[in-house]
Formats: sequence, C-alpha cells, structure tokens
Amino acid sequence: MKSLLTKSTWILSLGLLLSACGGKTKKASTEDLTTETSKTKTLDIEKPQLTFGFIKLTDMAPLAIAKEKGFFEDEGLFVSVEAQSNWKNVLDRVIDGQLDGSHMLAGQPIAAGAGFGRQAELVTAYSMDLNGNGITVSNDVWAKMKPNVPKDADGKPVHPIKADALKPVITEYKNKGNAFKMGMVFPVSTHNYEIRYWLAAAGINPGMYTADNVQGQIGADVLLSVTPPPQMPATLEAGTIYGYCVGEPWNQQAVFKGIGVPVVTNYDIWKNNPEKVFVMTKKFVEENPNTAIAVTKALIRAGKWLDEPSNRAEAVKILSMPQYVGADEVVLANSMTGTFEFEKGDKREMPDFNVFYKYNATYPFYSDGIWFLTQMRRWGQIPAPKPEGWYAETIKKIYRPDIWKKAADLLVAEGHIPASDVPNTDGYKPATTDFIDGTKYDAKDPIGYINSFSIGNKDKK
Repeated sequence: MKSLLTKSTWILSLGLLLSACGGKTKKASTEDLTTETSKTKTLDIEKPQLTFGFIKLTDMAPLAIAKEKGFFEDEGLFVSVEAQSNWKNVLDRVIDGQLDGSHMLAGQPIAAGAGFGRQAELVTAYSMDLNGNGITVSNDVWAKMKPNVPKDADGKPVHPIKADALKPVITEYKNKGNAFKMGMVFPVSTHNYEIRYWLAAAGINPGMYTADNVQGQIGADVLLSVTPPPQMPATLEAGTIYGYCVGEPWNQQAVFKGIGVPVVTNYDIWKNNPEKVFVMTKKFVEENPNTAIAVTKALIRAGKWLDEPSNRAEAVKILSMPQYVGADEVVLANSMTGTFEFEKGDKREMPDFNVFYKYNATYPFYSDGIWFLTQMRRWGQIPAPKPEGWYAETIKKIYRPDIWKKAADLLVAEGHIPASDVPNTDGYKPATTDFIDGTKYDAKDPIGYINSFSIGNKDKK
C-alpha cells in the first residue's frame, strides 16, 4: 500500500509539473510517466508527514519556498512549517521531537555537540544561506559615531564602517558611568560572534565567558545580552540597548521606522560567511535516511530558485505573508532585491547581501563549522583548551556533507541542478583573509587562528 501511495504521489507530482509548464508542453505518454517515475522514485520515504520550525527572519526563505513552490511535495513530503517564539524554543523542540527539523543558528547544533548549553546529537546536511545580518545603532549613537567615520568625495560614509568609530562613544558612556549595552540574538548565534569580532577588531573587549559565568560579560567594554530578533527594533527604541546585531528584516525595519542606522553588514565582517542551517537530530536521520535526503533535495532546489534574480520579487511577496516573516514587502525588498539601506536615503547596491545558492552556499563545509568552534573557544564558551584534532573530529559528527552529496547527485541525475554545482572538496574551503581586520583563517590550523587575536583565550598547540 505504501509503495502504491508513493508511486501515485510521484505521478501526481509529475502531472502537476507538466501542467504548470503550460503552453506547448508535449503531452506525456504512459511510457514517459513510467520513465520519469522510475527516474525520480529512488527514495522510499519513511516519514512523509513532517513539521519544521523557523524564526521570522528573511533567511528562513528556503523553507517557505520549498513549501510554496511544491519542492517538498515533489519529493513525496507533506510539510507543515511553523514559526517559533525564540531560538531556545527551536532547539528544545527539535531535541524533544516536537519538530522534525528546523531553521537554526549555525552555532546551535555545534554547541549542542561541543559542550555549551543543552547537549544533544544534532546534525545538519544543509546550509541555508550566506551573509544576511547587520549591526544597527540608535540614532543618538550614530550621531556620535558619524564624525569618526571617513567620508568619500560626496560626503557619504565610507564602508565598511569599523568599530573604531564606536570606540570613543563607548568611552564617553563609560566616563559618565553608563554601561554601553548592545543586543544579539543568542549566545551561540552568528550574531554574537560577528558583533564580538567587529568590536574586538577595534580593541573593544566584548566580554568573556567562563565555566561558572555564562553571561559573557567578564571584562567587557560592551555589555552584550540576548533579545529575540523581532523584538530588536522595539528594544532599541525603548533605549534598553544602544545597538544590536540581527538578521533581516530587523535592521531595515529600524531604518523604516526612523529609530536607528545600520552601520555594517556581516558580509563586510566576514565575506560570504555561513549563517543559518537546517537541523535534524542524529536519531531522526538514522531512522529516516531517505526522508533526510529528500528534505535536503527540496531545500537545495529552493536555494537555487531563490538565487535567480528574477524570482526575488516573488520571494518577497511569499515572505511577507503572515505565516512566514510577516514584514512589509518594502522592508523585505530593501535587502532581498540586491540593495541595503544604511542611513535613511543611503541605499547601496549589495547583490550578495542574501545568498542562498551561489558560492556553494548550501553545502555544509567543515571549515565553516570549525570557525564557530574557534569562536566558542576564543570567548570561553568552551572553557578548557582542546587538542587540535578535536575541532575536526567534533564538526564531522555534526556537519553531514555525505547526506548533501547524495541529495545533490540525485538532483543532477534528475536535471534539477548542473553537475558543476556539486563541489569537489574535502569539506574545507581554502584559507581566507576576507575579514574586516584581514586576519587569516585556516580551518586546518584552528589553534593558530585562536592565538592570532589580541583579545580572547590563547591555547598551546
């Protein structure tokens, strides 16, 4: 019965696909249907009914697109996509089995397997996007920063803006006895590590964690605290924090509301950095291996669809729906259509602010994951030194490019992606200096990288 249902599903999906092409599409013969069915029905789906979670951010887009464009259904999957209240809730519900998988911070499955926060065996076979974050400050802070920012011939701020421009502002607050407070979305979020990196590159100490103190504020010049992404603009407007690092659309929302100014994007902090990942438990993947591959196939197709520039306007409309991000189209379009607005009226071309497929964005590179481990150790979330081999051993339990490769090879065979889009790699990107301070990152030398910074822990090789 199950195989008959699966076969019917594939035939129905094919029929829908052919009819969607419209116009002069050749009517498929029975032989065509049989050939197509045998070509695509390579997976016996163990669990077709699935529930996935997400936070209301632009970079959840692959989930929305895979559902709305029928890519999940093409794989025989019937998926509910549900918004979650915060990142802790996302993590807990995946671990507890209430969600089959979720849009998640790249650091979450890594921390869960590396000893910081709630522990669990989580895996990711799919990286959801590159870039997509920004650091925004209040209008008052920007007014004090702006005189410290270099200007071009037209009097516009020269980007990227380094935290050097913020340093005297922090000193002014400190001299008046006021702590300088900024927000990020979660202790193991890219946002926490990006704002820390940006501040520390200017000699500003963002604070340390220890085994006994998990607030991350020991010795801090700037007090960083957690605020859920959708609440960032309101928290800034209330004066509870003076700036924040968050994903879209919550930087552009500050511009739209006239309450703050984005000063730098994470593309400038680390060019084409990994952002969110799609996460399932190791148990789920082991019990449902074909389902995991099918989910990854649908998400890879969604990423490819999203990176077609002609599709971005439609993507904005989909994301603006209340069941997804629910922000105004004009706010979403500010970053999703190849531009980014800094100071109000200062809209700049930024074609790679949101990347969902280019540059092998969907592939879960070990080197991306190891960067997060180095930051956890640098700031003390991993309180004790680790041997060099630990970094690779740890990430290979969490990042699963083998699942991605199986999914991608099937998509190549089905004609959905070209073979050239499957990277020939050992899982490591080449060493790079594409950071705001020019520091070299080589994932095969994690301890040397940690030791290269003036602020943070130092370890012996």
